[in-house]
Amino acid sequence: MMLTILGPTATGKTALAAAVAAQTNAEIISADSRQVYRNMDLGTGKDIDDYCFENQNIPYHLIDIVDPGYEYNVFEFKRDFYHAYTDIAARGKNVILCGGTGMYIEAVLGKYRLESVPHDKALRKSFEDKSMEELAQVLASMKMLHNHSDVVTRERLLRAIEIETYYQHNSSEQEPEIPSVIVGVDVERSIVRERITKRLHARLEEGMIEEVRQLLDSGVDSEKLLYYGLEYKFITRHILGQLSYDEMVNRLNIAIHQFSKRQMTWFRRMQRKGFVINWVDGMLPIHEKAAEVIQIWKENGDIEI
Repeated sequence: MMLTILGPTATGKTALAAAVAAQTNAEIISADSRQVYRNMDLGTGKDIDDYCFENQNIPYHLIDIVDPGYEYNVFEFKRDFYHAYTDIAARGKNVILCGGTGMYIEAVLGKYRLESVPHDKALRKSFEDKSMEELAQVLASMKMLHNHSDVVTRERLLRAIEIETYYQHNSSEQEPEIPSVIVGVDVERSIVRERITKRLHARLEEGMIEEVRQLLDSGVDSEKLLYYGLEYKFITRHILGQLSYDEMVNRLNIAIHQFSKRQMTWFRRMQRKGFVINWVDGMLPIHEKAAEVIQIWKENGDIEI
């Protein structure tokens, strides 16, 4: 049975997953909606060094798999997850899914409906005269807007409305479920906030603005970077002269804190929908946390270690 390790940003999920993987003959599949992009490292917080535990490099999957500028989506993630999962299992290894993108995690655990929805020209034509605000209101009337990237561009709004309309008029068979023990990393909110702010300043010093500038210079459209949100949205606006440095840092810091809260809201919502999440204290030393997670995995999942 697979192990899933989830939690908000800055809670140490990846390092914990690596520590567990090193002791359980496992490989890690990343469930992060932005770490799939190449050359977007500091802004997405890849922290590749976290995949090494006590000099043991842990194999990881679904990181650096598409070029910046592409709009990767949850349907593609689910497809790519199955390919990685099947490959790992075929080699006799255990699988750990680790990340903070709740929609991706929920999708592969079988309780988030996904289909390849066809384009509806008639529907799109009927919305030709509506503004972005009106389209956002239409979408909000159809579903809760957990994924705020849906309202970034007109095309994203139209596509989201198209998908929800299709779902309302077409039934589908239940998606196959991937059985998984789920562990959540719990860190006190004030500590997460402190970590987020400290990490933001560290990454700015490491060259995060230059990373975004290089993406723009390489030909990635500024609208695409705005679509990726958070670091890429605010730093792009700073580079374009729309925000001063201090304004950018302050607004980005607030946005990441809000993002962290939305992540926890999603995970709590998963629990209300029936997902059993075993929360562990994220402030424990790494070896103690890993031992606790392995024990939870052994007790709840049929695994060989």
